[in-house]
Amino acid sequence: MSGQQIKAGYMPLIDAAPLIVAHELGFAEEEGIALELEAAPSWSTLRDLLAFGQIQAAHMLSPVPVASSLGLLAGLPRLDALMVTSANGNVFGVSKEMSERLEADGFAYPFHDAEKAGLAIASLPRPLRIGVPFDLSMHSELITLWLSNFGMVKGEDFHIMAVPPPMMARAIERRELDAFCVGEPWGSITVERAMGALILPGAAIWSCAPEKVLAAREDWIAENPTAVSALMRAVWRACVWLAVPGNKTMAAELLSSETYLGLGSEIIDRALSGRFIVNSNGDLRRFDGFMLFAGDGICFPWQSQGRWIAERLVKRFNLSADVRPEDAQKVFRSDLYREYLMPIGAEMPLSSAKVEGALDAPTEVPTVSGSMILGRNCFFNGEIFDPGQ
Repeated sequence: MSGQQIKAGYMPLIDAAPLIVAHELGFAEEEGIALELEAAPSWSTLRDLLAFGQIQAAHMLSPVPVASSLGLLAGLPRLDALMVTSANGNVFGVSKEMSERLEADGFAYPFHDAEKAGLAIASLPRPLRIGVPFDLSMHSELITLWLSNFGMVKGEDFHIMAVPPPMMARAIERRELDAFCVGEPWGSITVERAMGALILPGAAIWSCAPEKVLAAREDWIAENPTAVSALMRAVWRACVWLAVPGNKTMAAELLSSETYLGLGSEIIDRALSGRFIVNSNGDLRRFDGFMLFAGDGICFPWQSQGRWIAERLVKRFNLSADVRPEDAQKVFRSDLYREYLMPIGAEMPLSSAKVEGALDAPTEVPTVSGSMILGRNCFFNGEIFDPGQ
């Protein structure tokens, strides 16, 4: 190992792959940094390790940096999102008892239809206890958006409870939860233990939700431009490598080691390939675009996505009218992405914001050097979010 040492934290999830690949395949070392990875037991622990300077960077839930700017981290310093490292990748599932109720009513696990799945969930006894890894998460935002469409009110018809991802299956097993939304492989682990069934991927609610980001403290970023640029290049190269279909088997094997997830590569490959066993009957379902690491404009830290998250948090936490979502969106550091990654060929859109939810098919758009393809970008309910209005 050589170069400046950077301690980076992660949660044992498949979408921690960009940091793991950057380390294991030597991208970090080639960029002149020594990446030291540290697993955390929960998102709150990882947030605090980063905020108190015990690590310099982290695989982080995309709403956490936005929440830091909005003052929702109880005095902790501002965190910035240097780039998006994955889109989508969550599953919504129910306990064994709830899946038996749904099956008795004829539910057939379509696994792509947010409307049918939402109506099915709305038919279950209320209030539902729904586990998510952390309240400041895309999981919470998508569940609230989705279920409210069916007349369900958070705090009345369903309660969201924070459970660390590796503990989710056990919480279902202990009957502490009726349903869950979690990153893979922990949803599939619940199915493997015959304690629940998978109903819907998060991507069926928003087809390109920015799920995880590479986060760091704002002050560390300002004081360490050389290290930050090297880290971003290494992680971006890992994202690009992960997006190559032929690399999925090797990625699953890397993640399966005891050093990282400590699980069989087969269950990791389900998420990477988008093929799932959704219940204890062994029913198979496929969902393209379940988890995305690069291409389609995924890695770019769109300020419109930061703004969408900020406005959701302002509403959900009933923040003061003095809080400005248009300021919070700036933690998505599109400026640094342009400065540090354009020289190595990353695609750069003309604008750092776009209309979210407006593309029902991949679309070619101009860039500063030619053109790029933006992936499908739709909310299940047809919602359009225009940050300019």
